[in-house]
Formats: sequence, C-alpha cells, structure tokens
Amino acid sequence: MITRIIASLKARIKNKLNPKTELQILKERGLTYGKNFNFFNSHIDYGHCWLVEIGDDVTITNSTILAHDASTKLHFGKAKIGKVKIGDRVFIGYNSVVLCNVTIGNDVIVAAGSIVTKSIPENSIVAGNPARIIGTTTDYLEKHRQQMMVKPVYDTYWPHKTQEQIATIKKDLDNDFGYDE
Repeated sequence: MITRIIASLKARIKNKLNPKTELQILKERGLTYGKNFNFFNSHIDYGHCWLVEIGDDVTITNSTILAHDASTKLHFGKAKIGKVKIGDRVFIGYNSVVLCNVTIGNDVIVAAGSIVTKSIPENSIVAGNPARIIGTTTDYLEKHRQQMMVKPVYDTYWPHKTQEQIATIKKDLDNDFGYDE
C-alpha cells in the first residue's frame, strides 16, 4: 500500500515538473497520426482515441473527433464504437465534428461548422449539417490559385503586424483589392 502511494506521488510530481501535452497523452493511449499533423485547440475522443488514425499533412482546428456514440447506452447498456480514419492532406475547419465509423479520403477540405456523419471520398470539399459534398478540392484550389495571381495575398498572422500594415490591409479589403473567397 505504501509503495503504491509513493509511486503515485512520484508520477504526480513528474507530471507537474514535465507536463505532457494532450497530443502526447492521446498518442500514449493509441492515437496514430502522420507527419506534419497540426492540432489546434481540438478534441479527440480520449477514451477511444486508439480507434482514430490520422494521415500526413492534416490540420484540425477547434474541432471534435468522436470514435464512440453513446446514444444507445441508456437503452442497451452499451455504446457503439467505430474507427475514424482521416487521410493525407486533410483540413478540418473550425467547430466541425467527425463522428465514428467515418473515413475521410485524401485531399479533403471539411468546411467550418460541418458535421461529418458519413465517409467522404478523396478530392472533396464538404460543408453543412450533415456534411455534403459541395465541390472538388482540385477545382477549389485552382480557383484560388488564379485569384491569388491577380489580387494581393496577406499573411494573416496579426500579432506581428504594425498598425500601419493593418490599416493598409483593411483599406485594401474595403476597396475589394484583397484576396477573398
């Protein structure tokens, strides 16, 4: 008993001196992800993260990935679980939710606020609740590539901008000189 208490205290002290990030904890619990994974203020199902697989060059912003569905728990005493697989070069926009039993193909953009309830084929853009295909990633990128050639493109990281730079950008946007859509 004393040995367990001492071991527990050592672990707590170690965690206080060298705290782990949420992503490190999720990886220890079985989450798999590829290189260049950008995970911004998001939540991955802590209890079932071992069912989640994320590819290379993926960005998830302020979103939730669920690998379980507890809607049946009250009625059957059991929750449903299912794998979530996210391919390579996927962007999941702000405040989106990806539910269990979903595969997201390569080169997919999930628009902000989308609820992904079904698998998404590669090279797709989805939006809405439930998320529906609204276009192809290839067409979207080509459209924006063309617009970026004729309109100014600004670095959107504002904390390092001077007040003069911000004023110029705002003026350009007011005059529709900035890159949009």
